[in-house]
Amino acid sequence: MKTIEKLLITGGTGSFGNAVLRRLINTDIKEIRIFSRDEKKQEDMRQFYKNGKIKYFIGDVKDRGSIESATLGVDYVFHAAALKQVPSCEFFPVEAVNTNILGCDNVLDAAINNGVKKVIVLSTDKAVYPINAMGMSKALSEKVMVAKSRNENIGTILCGTRYGNVMASRGSVVPLFVGQIKAGNPITITEPLMTRYMMTLEDAVDLVLFAFEKGNPGDIFVQKSPASTIGTVVQALLELYNANNEVKIIGIRHGEKIYETLVNREEMVKAEDLQNYYRIPADIRDLNYNKFFSEGESKIMQTEEYTSHNTYRLSLEETKVLLLKLRFIREDVLGEIFEPIYTP
Repeated sequence: MKTIEKLLITGGTGSFGNAVLRRLINTDIKEIRIFSRDEKKQEDMRQFYKNGKIKYFIGDVKDRGSIESATLGVDYVFHAAALKQVPSCEFFPVEAVNTNILGCDNVLDAAINNGVKKVIVLSTDKAVYPINAMGMSKALSEKVMVAKSRNENIGTILCGTRYGNVMASRGSVVPLFVGQIKAGNPITITEPLMTRYMMTLEDAVDLVLFAFEKGNPGDIFVQKSPASTIGTVVQALLELYNANNEVKIIGIRHGEKIYETLVNREEMVKAEDLQNYYRIPADIRDLNYNKFFSEGESKIMQTEEYTSHNTYRLSLEETKVLLLKLRFIREDVLGEIFEPIYTP
């Protein structure tokens, strides 16, 4: 891996921040900065890790001054801070704009102003063909990154990643289902045929580190991930926990999709297949509007987007194997004992 002196993780008290911190804490990195607005979680992390390599910065990406201070002297930035809950963003879309779009703009400007070498902006499958405020705001954060990356004189490489459902991340459905199973309550699912990409937090960290090593200005990287139906996930959990809870179908929530898309049709035309990943290069067209009328791309109609419906579909047994990669499920089901880790 490239040499890192100082790394900043925005939203560093979240699920991804803790996963990447665990991966990098024992490397040669001299300083890892955790930037977030949650002083309680920062104090919990401080007490858990007791490691002088970790420096904590209270701030909000909406406040340009606080992120300017946090990026001073930093080599690399992993920008994970965002509003990620679909319902919250639906009810407070302006907050999604302020945090996910304008906050991203603040992070990128601060990084450029302070001579950061590279910034990796974390995005989501919900940014592709978005139908909810969270996805729309993340789509525009990607556009902000790509637009700034076109400036060859900034000296900072800006690139991004886009990933799907991360199992057991904060707010995800697997811990919800497990909690319902253990409490003996009905399992509430929206639509059993709904598909979602299935990846672990370690996969998400791998993707960001791949972008860190390989990213060119404006690139967005996607990890090829398998998918499963929600019904299969629930059945797999019931079998793993040897449970027979009632399953209640409550219907699709506002802002949800039947399936998710990681690479849209227009992007697949130019995407580079890197075995386990897709590289989506930046759109380098300029503002010469005549080209939009005289030049087109005939391949788009012959190309299919990359979705959770057409990716590799996990069987019931394969879903159970994947779920058993989660520590808390191995502890519950197999009785394994692990060294404690900090979880937000």
